[in-house]
Amino acid sequence: MAIWNSLKRELDKAGQVAQGALDEGRLRLESHRARQRAESAAASLGFAVYRARAAGGELDAERYAIHAASIASAEAEVARLEVEIAEVKAGRQAAT
Repeated sequence: MAIWNSLKRELDKAGQVAQGALDEGRLRLESHRARQRAESAAASLGFAVYRARAAGGELDAERYAIHAASIASAEAEVARLEVEIAEVKAGRQAAT
């Protein structure tokens, strides 16, 4: 009976490690997408500034604030996901 308990413990441990790896992969994908959103928002801001200056003016404060908020939001999401990735990695290392 002890061998079955030992086998069950090892299988549970392997399952936890595998689940941690899947969670980390999902979080890394989400982080990548958030980085892409930040880059896209930064590009949009750059294009808006370029277009405004090409038209002989400056980008109005409201449009700037909208673009800046998009960038800040995406960067905050990346930071949050990086913390979660670190936690998952730490949990996975503790399980091994």
